[in-house]
Amino acid sequence: VGRGQFGYVYKAEHIPSGTSMAIKKIQYSSLSDDKHNYDRLIRELDVSMKTSSCPYLVGFFCSLFWEGDIWICMELMDASLDKLYKAMKEGSEKIPERILKMIAIAVVNALHHLHNDLHIIHRDVKPSNILVNRGGQIKLCDFGICGKLRNTNKLPSSFVTSMSVGCKPYMPPERINPTAIEGRETYGIRSDVWSLGITMVELATGEFPYKKTAALFGQINEVVYGPAPRLPPNEFTSDFEDFIVKCLDKDLSTRATYKELLIHPFLTRTTSNNDNNASDGTNNNNSASSSDNVSRHIDDVANFMSEKLTKYKKNMQEILEKMFL
Repeated sequence: VGRGQFGYVYKAEHIPSGTSMAIKKIQYSSLSDDKHNYDRLIRELDVSMKTSSCPYLVGFFCSLFWEGDIWICMELMDASLDKLYKAMKEGSEKIPERILKMIAIAVVNALHHLHNDLHIIHRDVKPSNILVNRGGQIKLCDFGICGKLRNTNKLPSSFVTSMSVGCKPYMPPERINPTAIEGRETYGIRSDVWSLGITMVELATGEFPYKKTAALFGQINEVVYGPAPRLPPNEFTSDFEDFIVKCLDKDLSTRATYKELLIHPFLTRTTSNNDNNASDGTNNNNSASSSDNVSRHIDDVANFMSEKLTKYKKNMQEILEKMFL
């Protein structure tokens, strides 16, 4: 059902209980002589075992060593958002704003839990690491490159120091150009906020917000020196537009925190299940907590996901097969 840096992910069933699960199989021999990758595996196992208290993180069943392979047994989801939005794009459809709101709520809550409860930063927020199922659940996955946060008296939050890990097109300017933070090679939770903003623009428009170039250098150069991406005008509510502006602030000191995003009107203002993208920029004035919004609209998200996952099952399978070529 998928492939990661260390191996493949398979769908399996625990016969005694009838529980379906996803199993990530990793050849131990591929890690035994590579301390960096071995440390990544240990980190992923450590974080995975602590995710059960957060409904927005993929669940963990167990890990075991079998016939030379390490098996990580996880909650099975139906698809990743990168496959879903690409399949919908082939059908000339986009994810509507009311569903994008629920995606944002799930990811912000997941990241806030990682920071507030586990004191780590994800460092790899992107559509392929956000999973969905037919029950309307939206969950963040892949904790292999999470970074342990540390405190410093000279900076306003907890920070980590390793700059190279993660997917560079989703990195914020301060990770690509470390001198952006007082000449110090450090960054913090607002790094993931930028990655969330890039992800949300990509999901909303069906396109990665930076132009593809032959060389990765050209793309990351645009991240550092070009203007921050924005949603196309007159296609979305002003709440959503402002949410993106708050996430994609190139000034690290003023970029939004998780706490600020959790009370942002885009996440708290209630919407009708019939609302899609709003071209007139108007908003419903009723408000609720972000978690209340999830509870209120879970059936709508479930119906949407079930319909689209069924409709685009073949398209997503073709996208998956191309990954294995």
